[in-house]
Amino acid sequence: MLMLELLSPLSGGLNLSLVALSALTSALSAAAGIGGGTLLIIVLAQVMPAMALIPVHGMVQLGSNGGRAVMTWRHVRRDIVAAFLPGVVVGALAAAWLLVRLPSGVLELCIAAFVLYSSWGPGLPQRAVGRTGTMIAGAVTTLLSSLVGASGPMVASFIKLGMSERLPRVATFATCMTLQHLTKAFIFGFAGFVFRDWLGLILAMVAAGFLGTWLGLRLLQRVTDSRFDFLFKWVLTLLALRLIWLGVQRLAG
Repeated sequence: MLMLELLSPLSGGLNLSLVALSALTSALSAAAGIGGGTLLIIVLAQVMPAMALIPVHGMVQLGSNGGRAVMTWRHVRRDIVAAFLPGVVVGALAAAWLLVRLPSGVLELCIAAFVLYSSWGPGLPQRAVGRTGTMIAGAVTTLLSSLVGASGPMVASFIKLGMSERLPRVATFATCMTLQHLTKAFIFGFAGFVFRDWLGLILAMVAAGFLGTWLGLRLLQRVTDSRFDFLFKWVLTLLALRLIWLGVQRLAG
């Protein structure tokens, strides 16, 4: 129990629970393609100081998505990643300069509206998923990720528009999110966050995330394309509804 106490400023019991949660949410992201990162940050927000929430979540997600990207690298759509990367750089630079939030609640409602539209509305024109559109998406979602932590539903919704096959979708999403989360080490390090205090918990959660990713990918292989698309759409929808609930609560004060 002493080792668990040393992982972070949180209690040993909380540290153990968060390590287990990292495995669960990584398995969810690997199997369903989306959802784990948002679920993780919602839980972390209940128990972690606000100043540590986004940087710790970012580093854990860097490990989780990085592991998934490595395990599925053969399926990555490199053309999408190449177009996404310049936007990530622009968004990260803007976040390092800005580091402020939109009015509480507004951002959650905007992301939820985009997710619901992309899941159930008419398709966007092809130019929206072209090179320029992908670069803009990279910039906007990286900025949002650094300010509020969870841009996963928005990135997944955009990638969903550009491809239909499940493994390339999961692999490309993981690679794009890895690039986004990698920038947080520099952004929050520059802002003065002390990662050392939380390093033990981060490493333990990353290790658990690798196990969860392996298990989730095994489940992914057993799910048919039609069932995967159904699950993927409904996971996005449920997350969007959760974001709407949070946004309304925060707007109401």
